[in-house]
Amino acid sequence: MIRTSLAAAATLALGTTAFVVATVGASAQNFPSKPIKILVGFPAGGPSDVPARLIATKMQAALGQPVVVENKTGAAGMIALKDLLAQPRDGHTLLLCSYIDAINPSIFKKVDYKLDDIVPVSLIQKAYYAIAVPTASPANDLKGFVAHAKANPGKLNYGRVGTGSVTEVVPRQFEKTAGIAMTGVTFRGTGPALQEVVANRLDFMVGPLSLTMPLLQGQKLKVIAMTSPQRIASAPSVPTMREQGVNIVSEGWWGVCAASGTPAPVLEAVNKQVVAAVNSADFKTPIEKTGVIAGATSLADAAKIWKETAAEAEKLYKEIGFQKVD
Repeated sequence: MIRTSLAAAATLALGTTAFVVATVGASAQNFPSKPIKILVGFPAGGPSDVPARLIATKMQAALGQPVVVENKTGAAGMIALKDLLAQPRDGHTLLLCSYIDAINPSIFKKVDYKLDDIVPVSLIQKAYYAIAVPTASPANDLKGFVAHAKANPGKLNYGRVGTGSVTEVVPRQFEKTAGIAMTGVTFRGTGPALQEVVANRLDFMVGPLSLTMPLLQGQKLKVIAMTSPQRIASAPSVPTMREQGVNIVSEGWWGVCAASGTPAPVLEAVNKQVVAAVNSADFKTPIEKTGVIAGATSLADAAKIWKETAAEAEKLYKEIGFQKVD
């Protein structure tokens, strides 16, 4: 009797497993079965929004289903991320994620998600940053800026946009490495901060190339270094921080993410579409004009970068004495 019951239980279990596998296979086969939504946690026209719309256009043409972008701004991107996690885990709701999502748990005491709640599908682009100073600054390189700062202890300032962001972290790394002290001034956006550099009211700013390079070309500010590991093609004459003896490399990346629990075949299908979109001229040409580097990854590589970004941020914040905020 016991053997009969065990046999029946085993048959039932196998049948249930077969049903689950069949269901997952069917859901992947039918994907997409309805419109796809790409959530963006930042305003329209920004470094997350523009690539999301380019990818949506390519995916819609390839899949024959509407692919729409929805901006849900606020809380350092966490409102959009929270919305992603509230939706069915079927791949029809995606997030234009970034390094910010990976480092938020290292910045804030309380976040509404764990790193394992997110599955990076593919990276789509990465960007490095420019170190900008006023045209009136006596510094033309990092060595000159350090001398300027030491000659004016406590008088120089830098702009920061967002707690724990690259605009705050790189200056604090630089202060520690160079043995200087500056005062951080908070701005609501990088654009307004750079305008203060132009006006010679802000001494130091870490800015994205899309905003700093036009000002450099217009001779409205100077760029004395890049945070890239090697010189970049859009500014070959500007040396890196490393070249100048300051061992700091900083990059930001963006990607497409899904919620954990999304079936693996669906993730693979989305990855295939995102990779095709990123590798297209329709994506690369406009994106790379801004100094951003387009590039897609496998699911495995995206997951690795996600974890490495979080671990490196945690280590770096400890080194510079950064305290988590409420």
